[in-house]
Amino acid sequence: MKPLPARLLPGSLKGRLVISALLLNLVLLPLIGVTLSDAFRAQLAHAVKDELSAALYGVLAEVEQGELVLPDQLQDKQFNIDQSGLYALVSSQGKLVWHSPSFIGMPPPGKLPSPPLGEGRFGEMLLLGKPHFNYSFSASFASASNNGRDIPFTVHIIKDQTGFEQTQGAFSRQLWQYLGLLMLFLLLVQGGWLWWTLKPLARFRAELKAVEQGKRQHLGSDYPKELQQVATQLNALISNEQRQRQRYRNALSDLAHSLKTPLAVLQSLKSLPSDAQEPISQINASIGHQLKRAQSAGSGAWHQGVNSKTVADKLLRTLGKIYADKALEFEAELATNALFYGDEADLAELLGNLLDNACKAANSQVVLKTWVSEKGLNICIEDDGQGITEQQKNQLFERGVRADNYQQGHGIGLAIVKDLLQSYQGQWQIDQSPLGGARFTLFLPRS
Repeated sequence: MKPLPARLLPGSLKGRLVISALLLNLVLLPLIGVTLSDAFRAQLAHAVKDELSAALYGVLAEVEQGELVLPDQLQDKQFNIDQSGLYALVSSQGKLVWHSPSFIGMPPPGKLPSPPLGEGRFGEMLLLGKPHFNYSFSASFASASNNGRDIPFTVHIIKDQTGFEQTQGAFSRQLWQYLGLLMLFLLLVQGGWLWWTLKPLARFRAELKAVEQGKRQHLGSDYPKELQQVATQLNALISNEQRQRQRYRNALSDLAHSLKTPLAVLQSLKSLPSDAQEPISQINASIGHQLKRAQSAGSGAWHQGVNSKTVADKLLRTLGKIYADKALEFEAELATNALFYGDEADLAELLGNLLDNACKAANSQVVLKTWVSEKGLNICIEDDGQGITEQQKNQLFERGVRADNYQQGHGIGLAIVKDLLQSYQGQWQIDQSPLGGARFTLFLPRS
């Protein structure tokens, strides 16, 4: 038997367990119901057979003195009531030779069973278009009027199935009602059992999500043994990742200091030609940019959530002082729950570069907005400057384009912004602001 295709199975373990429980109830309980109903019907039919067998021997007992002579009235009163549903018939050599008073007015029964001599046969037959039980027994007697020769005969006891079907139907209805209640009870019990069984998994998932969002440092330790090893290994992985990231950044910081010191010495040399100062400054700026790019922690899954409003407020206050001579109007719509899952220095670098560009390009107004969507943090920065042309917007995404190719106020620090966005799997869009200048819209996923 081939396994079900993966696309037909639910994606979650909980879904698979729920479907398994439902299938178990929907298959097993009806199977039990059908089995019990069939067993009850068979037992009820066996009881009818015993009843008809007893009635048959009662009729045989009425045979007088070895002659096939039966009384007008039988001991069982149902045989004496017209069309009572219980009938006694005697046939000999394929012909009906006697019937009980209850059979008066009934049509001929058609061909009756004729079992071997001394044997009985239980079965069903149609009478008046209705199903009836029939028990037939064949015997013989030596007839004095027939020179003592044996004359075979068959006694037939026939009973209407109406009462049988009513009893069977009542049992089946009650059985299925009980099975329905049992199914409901089992579903409730299984639901509670699934909830209790999967509770550690739900807590594991919630804690793992909290770690991803930076709300926890590690997973808990009180898990069942099947999950405890996974939690322990994940905690070790988290701790190792944090240590490696810190060692990496420390090494880069040391490298930055070791490179900047010789450059500072070169820049301070009076004997250095003036035309060499600019290349050294460019080298210094390039080293600073590449080190900042390398030091960015990126979108690792174990960052604490940084409140973007706090970082943005500090930057706006600082830029307000730096560009006090322009008397810029800063408009900020900052969501209090807008968290950035990364290093605070990366967020400050990203916002700082874009806001600084906006301040340089703006005539009088800079707008900063942050909001949270279902999948992450959204940032929008606008100014009322001259804006960016379509050609310049396309060039912003090209590698190796110098920042000074753009008009003043844009391009400076955009390489850093782009690298930071790429390291966090973020997205950005540049278009025209309703204020007249450029509008930068950024999206940073939650994880």
